Amino acid sequence: MIPMLIADDNAAIVDILKTFAAPAGFAVTAAHDGEEALRLFHTKHYEVVLLDVMMPKMDGFSVCRAIRAESDVPILMITARGEDYDRIMGLDIGADDYIVKPFSGAEVMARVRAVLRRLERSAEAAHRAIQCGSLALYPDESRVLVSGETVALTRKEFDLLCLLAENKGRAFSREHLLDRLWGWDYEGDTRTVDTHIKRLRAKLAKIPHEDWDVKTVWGVGYTLEVTS
Repeated sequence: MIPMLIADDNAAIVDILKTFAAPAGFAVTAAHDGEEALRLFHTKHYEVVLLDVMMPKMDGFSVCRAIRAESDVPILMITARGEDYDRIMGLDIGADDYIVKPFSGAEVMARVRAVLRRLERSAEAAHRAIQCGSLALYPDESRVLVSGETVALTRKEFDLLCLLAENKGRAFSREHLLDRLWGWDYEGDTRTVDTHIKRLRAKLAKIPHEDWDVKTVWGVGYTLEVTS
């Protein structure tokens, strides 16, 4: 059984998720507030975490930040909110997916499996270093160097840059990037990609580099262009 931590202050929702998790091969530990979730996270190893956003004592965003500061465990945020801002915030702080209530238990388990499959594929390629001029990416360490200097990126920013670097010179549409990195069933729109590109460029621009750049291909999307 795959150990799963579910944090939600609604006992009925936790019971529903437990009912669907067991047949799907997950052994659930439940928390009913943010502080309990973080405490339980430190007591044993979990392979996936589901966090409700609105919880007592410590909200899901704060728990996600705390977990992500020390672990790359897959995290899915669960919330009744549907605004783009909340979704983008959850993804920006390191969540791997975002599920909006109401939902079915079967849908949640399907999305958990989809996230685990994506991360498994990423892990298979993690040993490969990616070099594009002065840009070097080390997937197994989630590390980025520009001219030998480390650049700190969020997980999604790193995955986005890796995809572009692995396919340098190829233009990806926003829809393609959304599908590859967030999954076909992500409910957000292409502005999520634009937001991540903007933040990624701002971080990379702190270290001068002239031999490559993340370019906008008008009418298409984005590409990583190597100029020398």
